[in-house]
Amino acid sequence: MAKTDTPATVHVDLAGHTALVTGAAAGIGLAIAQRLSAAGAAVVMIDRDRARLEEHAVAIGADYVCVDLSDATDLAALNVTADIIVNNAGLQHVAAVEDFPVETFSYLMDVMVEAPFRLIRAALPGMYERGWGRVINISSVHGLVASPYKSAYVTAKHGLEGLSKVVALEGAGHGVTSNCICPGYARTQLVEQQIAAQAKVHGLAAEDVVRDILLARTAIKRLVEPAEIAEFVAYLCSSSAAFINGASIPIDGGWTAS
Repeated sequence: MAKTDTPATVHVDLAGHTALVTGAAAGIGLAIAQRLSAAGAAVVMIDRDRARLEEHAVAIGADYVCVDLSDATDLAALNVTADIIVNNAGLQHVAAVEDFPVETFSYLMDVMVEAPFRLIRAALPGMYERGWGRVINISSVHGLVASPYKSAYVTAKHGLEGLSKVVALEGAGHGVTSNCICPGYARTQLVEQQIAAQAKVHGLAAEDVVRDILLARTAIKRLVEPAEIAEFVAYLCSSSAAFINGASIPIDGGWTAS
C-alpha cells in the first residue's frame, strides 16, 4: 500500500468570503469546511445529520443548517448569500439497472443534481453583483467513466459535470468560475461501508478489497484522503486559480489514465 503524505497547506486568504458546503457533517465535506474556515472564510455547513453537524460546526466556529437536500421546500427556504458554493453531498446505491429501485434513482438525482442546481441558481445573482464567485462541485471519477451497478450515481455525477460546465460558461464574464473535482475512492464512511460489504461478499480481508477490487485500475494503491481534496478546494478559491474554469480535475491516483 502506497505511503500517504500529509498534504502541504497552500496559503489562501478567504477573509470576507462566505462558503456554503453541503454534506458537511463528515468525510470530504467536513474536511472542506474545516479547511475553508482555516483560510478565513465564514462557513455555512449543510447536512441532514443534525447531531454531527452541530458538533462539528461548534468546533469549527461555523454556522450550520440542517437540511434534507431532496426536499425542494427546505432548499427554497435557505437564504443563499455565499460567494463560494461547494456541492459535496452524495450517496450511493448499488444494483443492476433492471433491479434498481425507481424511487432510489430519483432520490439520488434530487440530492446530487437538482439540489446543486437550486443552490447555484440562488447564489449566482449575488456572485454576479459582487463580481466574484467560486462554484466547486465534488464530482467523482464516476463523473468521467462508468462502473457497473451504479447507474444512479454515475448518471448523477455526469449530470453534475454538465451543470458545472454550463455555469462556467455563463459565469465567466461575471468573475465566477465553476469546476469539478473528481476523486477516486476516498477514505470516507461511504467507502468504508463499501469495503466491508465487498469483504463479506468475496471473503477477503479489508486491505485486499482495497488493493485488488477498489483500486484495481488505480496506479497509486491507496485511498485519497479528504484533506487532500479539501486542499485543492482551497486552491480553486485562490487568486492563483482564477483562470481554471469549466474543468474536471481528477484526484484519482491514475485511475482515469489507465
